Amino acid sequence: MRERGEQGSGIKLTYAIHLRDALKANRVDSYYHQERFLALEKALASSPFNIELLRNIVDHLDYGLMPIENYAQDAQTGQPFIRVTNIMPSGDIDLSDVKYIPSATASQSSKRVKTDDIIMVQCGSTTGKVAIVPEQLDGSLYASFCFAIRAKSDTNQKYLFYALGCRLIQEQIQRTWNVVSVRPNTSKPDVEALSIPLPRLTVQREMVREMEAARESRRRKLEQADALLSGLDTFLLDHLGLTVPDSDNRLTYAFLLSEIQGSKQIGADYFHPERINAIRAVQTAMNVKQATRLEDIADFQREFATKYEPEQYLGLAGVQSQTGELAETSDEPGKGQASIFKENDVLFARLRPYLNKVWRAERNGVCSTEFHVIRIKEGVSDLLPDYLAAVLRSSVVVAQTKHMMTGNTHPRLANEDVVDLLIPIPEEHIQREIVDELRRRRMEARRLREEAAREWEAAKACFEARLLGGKGTQ
Repeated sequence: MRERGEQGSGIKLTYAIHLRDALKANRVDSYYHQERFLALEKALASSPFNIELLRNIVDHLDYGLMPIENYAQDAQTGQPFIRVTNIMPSGDIDLSDVKYIPSATASQSSKRVKTDDIIMVQCGSTTGKVAIVPEQLDGSLYASFCFAIRAKSDTNQKYLFYALGCRLIQEQIQRTWNVVSVRPNTSKPDVEALSIPLPRLTVQREMVREMEAARESRRRKLEQADALLSGLDTFLLDHLGLTVPDSDNRLTYAFLLSEIQGSKQIGADYFHPERINAIRAVQTAMNVKQATRLEDIADFQREFATKYEPEQYLGLAGVQSQTGELAETSDEPGKGQASIFKENDVLFARLRPYLNKVWRAERNGVCSTEFHVIRIKEGVSDLLPDYLAAVLRSSVVVAQTKHMMTGNTHPRLANEDVVDLLIPIPEEHIQREIVDELRRRRMEARRLREEAAREWEAAKACFEARLLGGKGTQ
């Protein structure tokens, strides 16, 4: 049989499969019998610890809930619902975009998690990815394309979490993928049959302490990196001499009929005091040379592609909120139509713009059509792309977009509204001061992220080495 790979990929193209091995595994396809998976079997066999099937060390392993109704608007009318997209590569659950199941539906469901339960992705390109449930989501529901996993009392729950996330177990999951389906997926029986090295409980706890310390160090460094960039908003506004008005959540307010005349919009939200005050703040800022509509300084690119390489694609999940950096993500690449962008274009999320996903493109590529692709007009030579991205990410622009969105469950900033964002433009030397500070902070943030990634990978490698008989296995 043949396992095909690209030239130079390191994959052996021709190899033999023993009939007895195929019959024993009940799998005769070449994918299952790749040499890397056979090496995995040998590595597990060399472990000094007992090897237990997952089914024997868990009290609970089950699929989640398939919702049949639209999501509720908020926590007042629904209960939290953990989805595949909430599960981060870091093993955390993203709390910034949690959806809610209507309370009436939720009350009838038993598909709930407890603090420290493990959530594993069951279907999609991230099949096998695991996260641990934080205290804030205790009692939440979870999606049908996930498993919730809970260990018995004689197995440390966090040890199981780290074990399931390590290469030894992740490759077992990949080996049993249903590779003929549209999307990779695993099944409950296959997950229950995972082979787990199981040291004594005292060793489990020691290994968990080491991993928790490494994870906490990683978290601190990433927080420092994010703070460097999210703190840029204060720096930017100070340099513009601009004060953003306080948040205003009032539901009742008045505005003059004269304010509507000549406007494309007549909706009340469009004239919300928070938006009007943000616009006035831009117009009266001390160091702003001009306040101009976005449409007057930039073009909105509407070029699309249907054929592209996966590595060219950038989805909404690929851009961090607030920071303007690319995110750690292994989400599925886009399918179908995608927007074309070029280096120095500014990608500005149209879906849920309050999440503040704005990126100055550092390369050519394609992206989700949920981005507005913004390109500075020819002839506007005194506007820097990095400055435009920074100001579109600023709180003074967010204060405008909050009251320009349309749609309830999927609020968007429509094409006809984004053009009306009022942009403060200072003298070029002020823009350069802001951009220089942004670059300094970005370099330091990237250094912290790279350091955090190296330390975390080293900790995971040490954890796996101990599972296979490395230092400290007794």
